[in-house]
Amino acid sequence: MTDDPTGSRRRAGTVWAVALSAYVAAVFHRSSLGVTGVDAAHRFDINASALATFSVAQLAVYAVMQVPVGVLLDRYGSRRLLLAGGALMVAGQLCFAVATDVRLAVAARVLVGLGDAMTFISVLRIVAFWFPGRRNPLMVQLTGTLGQLGAILGAVPLVALLHHAGWTPAFLTAAAVGVTVLLMVAAAVRDTPHREHATAVAPDLATVRRRLAESWEHPGTRLGLWTHFVTQFSGAVFALLWGYPFLVQGQGLSPTAAASLLTLMTVATLLCGPVVAQLCARHPFHRSVLVFAITAATAAVWAAVLAWPGRAPHWLLVTLVLVLAVNGPGSVIGFDYARTANPVHRIGSATGIVNVGGFVASILLILAVGLVLDLATPAGATPDLAAYRWAFAVQYLLWVLGAVQVLRHRNAARRRHATELAAARSAQPVGDRG
Repeated sequence: MTDDPTGSRRRAGTVWAVALSAYVAAVFHRSSLGVTGVDAAHRFDINASALATFSVAQLAVYAVMQVPVGVLLDRYGSRRLLLAGGALMVAGQLCFAVATDVRLAVAARVLVGLGDAMTFISVLRIVAFWFPGRRNPLMVQLTGTLGQLGAILGAVPLVALLHHAGWTPAFLTAAAVGVTVLLMVAAAVRDTPHREHATAVAPDLATVRRRLAESWEHPGTRLGLWTHFVTQFSGAVFALLWGYPFLVQGQGLSPTAAASLLTLMTVATLLCGPVVAQLCARHPFHRSVLVFAITAATAAVWAAVLAWPGRAPHWLLVTLVLVLAVNGPGSVIGFDYARTANPVHRIGSATGIVNVGGFVASILLILAVGLVLDLATPAGATPDLAAYRWAFAVQYLLWVLGAVQVLRHRNAARRRHATELAAARSAQPVGDRG
């Protein structure tokens, strides 16, 4: 950094803001299918299970690529991966804009998922280098939270453009947004504030493999993975694919009302993200309590919605989206576990491991919901509320699995921390002990 602290902070803020815009664009591309799912089903003449394959293809590539991308991130840095990821997402949206058959559409979502996989953890690595110390939890949470502005762009504005101009112009516009952000990243983003780090020789493959193994071996990394798993999937699946059809087909809302609820969910995420960050910063040894509270609240409000006789009242649907809004910030706690459990040179690998958790859970739920909807709906008919109730009940299996694993790895991480603390105290000279 420069010798001027104000200039250094300004430069860090500029780099982060532009990198954040890349993540906002990635969330926009990722969520663009969620509010256009009903239109996509009509355009490609497919059922619920086939529609699910679009999101599954996108999320499966995202999840599978997290560890390889984490390795590439530690080796090549954030800037290169942000540029590569942005270019892939633009290509995916261009293909989706002109696609008229299922195969090309799935290939387009694969490109979007591949580019998306390179984005978030690249921004987190920039945060780790540009904002060290106590500011890191807040900046990580702000990154994850403000990135959801992309979901707002992917809700009401995209739906309005789709219905006004048509499928191809809407997704060509999405691709143009990606190109604009790509140019900004090329101009402003740098990997680190220190030239020597930016020009350092990339570690060899043996070193990369060792770092990856060390990241996985630490129970804090695995605790982060299962935290991401148990907190993210319900809100993510609701926003990415099945929330909009559930609200329109199951609850009888208009398309505009459904998109507005999804927008409210995103706005609420923006507001609660900093609160979750402050709680984690002030109470680092009680982060798992927050994880369990978020999970329990989500399961409870879903129980109320699914058990309600007939269509749920509007106030209950608003409550649902407000609780689901906390899922995203809750999942970011997993990255905080990875950060505190690993040194900075392993951040990419550890973050990639953690990011697998929620997206694997999301893939499982997207597939399960699509399968149950098809089984519970007569051929050629539109899924009704009863079908959606059975489909969303699958979530409880994932919550139980995730909660058990969080408890297991939390205990292991605490034992590891106690052992390391005892070893540090025993190595300290007697006269230096407080």
